[in-house]
This record gives sequence, C-alpha cells and structure tokens, in this order.
Amino acid sequence: MASSLTFSRFLSSAAVATSTSTKLPLFPPKAVSFLRHPLKHSLPCRFSKPLTLSFSTKNPTISAAISLGDKLPDATLSYFDPAGELQTTTISSLTAGKKAILFAVPGAFTPTCSQKHLPGFVEKSAELKAKGVDTIACISVNDAFVMRAWKENLGIKDEVLLLSDGNGEFTKAIGCELDLSDKPVGLGIRSRRYALLAEDGVVKVLNLEEGGEFTFSGAEDMLKVL
Repeated sequence: MASSLTFSRFLSSAAVATSTSTKLPLFPPKAVSFLRHPLKHSLPCRFSKPLTLSFSTKNPTISAAISLGDKLPDATLSYFDPAGELQTTTISSLTAGKKAILFAVPGAFTPTCSQKHLPGFVEKSAELKAKGVDTIACISVNDAFVMRAWKENLGIKDEVLLLSDGNGEFTKAIGCELDLSDKPVGLGIRSRRYALLAEDGVVKVLNLEEGGEFTFSGAEDMLKVL
C-alpha cells in the first residue's frame, strides 16, 4: 500500500511539473513517423535490384612495386587445414622450385570474387595442374576464419589453397593495396585483383587489374600463357 501511495504521489508531482514547464515533444517528427508506420522501417530490407559492388578507384593508373622478372618478396600467410587447425605458410615455400599461380581478390564473399574469379580457378584447376602448375593459391586481405568460411560456403576441397593475408603484409610488399575505405560497405585497405605466374619465385606473368575489375586475371587467361 505504501509503495502504491508513493508511486501515486510521484505521478501527481510529475503532472504538476509538466503543466508548469515548457512542453517539448517526446519524439522528434521522424521518430513519430517511424512509430506511426513501423512496417515501413522493419527489417529485413528488400531491394528491388540485386546488390552490386564497384571496386573502381579514383586513380586509373595501374602500377605495382612488383613487375616481370622480379623475385617475389617473402611473407607469412595463414589458413585452416582440413582438420581445422590454424596453419601458416610462406610465399617462398609455396613457390621455391615450383610453378605457382597466385591470384588475389579484393574480398571474400564479394560478388565477382565468389561468382567468377575463385570458382573459375577451382573449375580449371585440373587443366592448370596438367600444364605443370604445382600450386594454385587465392590470397585476400581477410582473416583466416573468414577465408575458411568462404571455402566451406563454396564447397571447395583442395583444388585451390585459400590464404589469409590478414595484415596485408604480402599485398603491401608487392605494392598492390586497394583503398576502399570510402566505400559504404567499409572494406578498408584490400588487395587489387590480379593473377600471377611465378617459377621458382620469379614472376613470369603478371595480370594486374585496375582496382577490382575482372577482365584478364581469370583461370582461362592463365591457361593461355602456359
């Protein structure tokens, strides 16, 4: 009973204070609109057109620190093995005494990377290896957990090795950073899209795209130069 009386007095006091003070709207106009029409603002959102991402950059000049005839700089990359254990490897161990194809994507799970670039190398992996390629690896500035999830999502086995360059160490060393920090999806600093062929660690072919464009860095393009 005492608590009920106290609460009643509180309400009475609040009413008096309200009547003697300047009246301010409890919600701004936009919030009132939201409350009146909640269905218009409910999730999930549906888009009339499929989501597309543009990776073009402000500077159209295509350049990199690495070029034909150069020795690839060494760097440590990470991945999860089939047993689910986190492993590391190096560029030198992937390429020393071998013919290796390394290709990079701006981001795991992004449309072009998931629908065209990576699947193309998975599909053509047997043909590439039949032409003497020992290693096919996809590199992205994503962490190893994301790369594992992407691999599982696409149902990839051992056709292509998915490697995390999480801190961009290798990407920066070859001068292939791609600044996407001004994009609304918040990708930050990623890698330009490219495909390169290295023999014993020396670059023999370098197909470097403008930003994240996908025109000549696919598996078919690499088959043509083998």
